[in-house]
Amino acid sequence: MRIPEYGGGMGLASDERERLSVLFGEVGPDAPTLCEGWRTKDLAAHLVLRDRRPDAAGGIMISALKPRTQRIQDELAAKPWDELVELIRTGPPRWSPLSVGVLNDLVNGSEYFIHHEDVRRAVPGWEPRPSDPVRDEQLWRTLRFVARRAYHRSVVGVLLRRPDGETIVGKRGPKAVTISGAPGELLLHAFGRDEARVEFAGEEVAVAEIRGTKRSF
Repeated sequence: MRIPEYGGGMGLASDERERLSVLFGEVGPDAPTLCEGWRTKDLAAHLVLRDRRPDAAGGIMISALKPRTQRIQDELAAKPWDELVELIRTGPPRWSPLSVGVLNDLVNGSEYFIHHEDVRRAVPGWEPRPSDPVRDEQLWRTLRFVARRAYHRSVVGVLLRRPDGETIVGKRGPKAVTISGAPGELLLHAFGRDEARVEFAGEEVAVAEIRGTKRSF
């Protein structure tokens, strides 16, 4: 299957969904992911639940609702693999607000990029994908929106710097650490993934603090 280039009219969320669907088809339902305790069938079920079962998605963020969310996610994970992958590939149903391109990109663009990498990077020998200006700019905009929340637990300052030198403040504070990398790598780090190609600059103790700080939401 030929996958369109970024900027070809699909949008980040649709592009990443298509790429992840192809990868799911290649690796099968029991491949590892970077999401603790999840195989690919669990990750796929999570994505279908987000897209198609908003009535059951509350447990993703609210502890009291987690049992119902987990039950429905497990039911989805038990579906035939090809059917589950096709539900991801076709995206949110027409009645969903997420079927609107702009909103879909806002809510799902980074979600699908990160989970695509969760599968790609769960095996030895992974390499970052080549840079893409359209994709990277969208991920950088997302990083601007989420950086302060992602690093709010840090006791030291955090600066996020992309290759052209543009910088986002992730946390104002003492002994600031600069984390440098491509926008996608920085976004993955912000969302708690250690399998990200980033470099740290700052005092050794402060860098160690950042490495040990729980990130994301």
